[in-house]
Amino acid sequence: MATGRILVIDDERAICEGCRLTLTEKGHHVDTRLNGKAGLEATFKENYDIVILDLKLPDMDGMDLLSTVRREKTNAYVVVMTGYSTVQNAVEAMKKGAFDYLTKPFSDDELSLIIDRALEKKQLVEENINLRKELLDRFRFDNIVGRNPYILSLFDQIEKVAPSESTVLICGESGTGKELFAHAVHAHSNRATRQFVAIDCSTLAPGILESELFGHVKGAFTGALRDKAGIFEVANGSTLFLDDIANLSIEIQGKLLRVIEMHEYKPVGTSHMRSTDVRIIAATNKDLKAMVNEGKFREDLFYRLNVFPLFLPPLRERKDDIPKLAYHFLRHFSRKTGKRIEGFSDDAMEMLVNFDWPGNVRQLKNIVERLVIMADSDVLDFLYMADHFYMRKSLQENSIPETLADLKTAKKHLLEEKFGGIEKAFALKALKVCNGNISKAAEKVGMKRPNFFALMKKHHLSAVDLKES
Repeated sequence: MATGRILVIDDERAICEGCRLTLTEKGHHVDTRLNGKAGLEATFKENYDIVILDLKLPDMDGMDLLSTVRREKTNAYVVVMTGYSTVQNAVEAMKKGAFDYLTKPFSDDELSLIIDRALEKKQLVEENINLRKELLDRFRFDNIVGRNPYILSLFDQIEKVAPSESTVLICGESGTGKELFAHAVHAHSNRATRQFVAIDCSTLAPGILESELFGHVKGAFTGALRDKAGIFEVANGSTLFLDDIANLSIEIQGKLLRVIEMHEYKPVGTSHMRSTDVRIIAATNKDLKAMVNEGKFREDLFYRLNVFPLFLPPLRERKDDIPKLAYHFLRHFSRKTGKRIEGFSDDAMEMLVNFDWPGNVRQLKNIVERLVIMADSDVLDFLYMADHFYMRKSLQENSIPETLADLKTAKKHLLEEKFGGIEKAFALKALKVCNGNISKAAEKVGMKRPNFFALMKKHHLSAVDLKES
């Protein structure tokens, strides 16, 4: 059992000494004071875990002292002593913030038991406070990389909705960080000390998903050898994150609607309802309203989920955050691999910023991880990126040219976009090999100097920047 610092305030010296001897034997540090004024001064001077307080003191009212201690020293638990053995005294003391009370005369065992309970409760409360602080530190907005104005507005929205019990629907393309923002909502909520529970609705078949969500009883189906608790039982009292909610079958959508409306569900194989207190945060990369119009998603469930929508912008719409994200991931993977990589060259960063990032932040993270693993220098430059950073844009059906003019335009665009990067890397490599000497670089690649210089000018390359210092 944990030990603590304890103060005993009683005008009877025998009571003080008896408490001190009993509790010291249990390993506690015990101080005593014989009047209220001295006791109050001690509580302000020292950081006690428990204050044992007699309600009948010669110089001040014990109830007033209790109120002062609870108001000024909220981390100290107070156990009151009364010789009057009245319910009224005990009830009034508990209302004013006492943890418990002892009726004189009391035994050593009674004293030890109540102190153990108070210390145990204090430790649990402090652990919960520390856990909440750790969650807030981990998922505080400073740790979500991005200072784009829209991202900052999302932080403001989360601060407003998190303390409520409202359902939140997070919408955004794959890779935009929907689960990270769901964690932030949970960490800033009143449920932060409870476990955050997440499930991906797209990874399981409907029959298996129903059992995962609602649980099942023994014999409910072949292979159900014992009762199994579902996610709604595990997440009771906490936050449940339902990712890719658009993939739920119509049948499960109906059962989820009942959970949201009635706070009850029925495990597979039973006719009995069970209650649950779960705050739901859902996420999707699809247009649920369009799915409602197509009959693929229940309209009533959509409105229940869409109480407080959060829209995460794709990375291509927050290009100003790309350098911050790239350097954040670079530092992370440099530490992870033990490499010392200082950063990106200007033209390498320009390549990152100008890419469309169909996979959003997740794709950027994966790319930077691969670049760090492959890196053999302390700066990732354009030539290195051209060698290792192959990005392919998928050709959508609606982008296929329909006329010869469209075909020529598409060809020109592809040449500028794809070949332009290769062309720049070609010139840059020649210049680096020749230490920035344009004539030697042109000769090496088999070009006339004016033509090579024109190629440099086209891609804004400077020989001066490439010469060794």
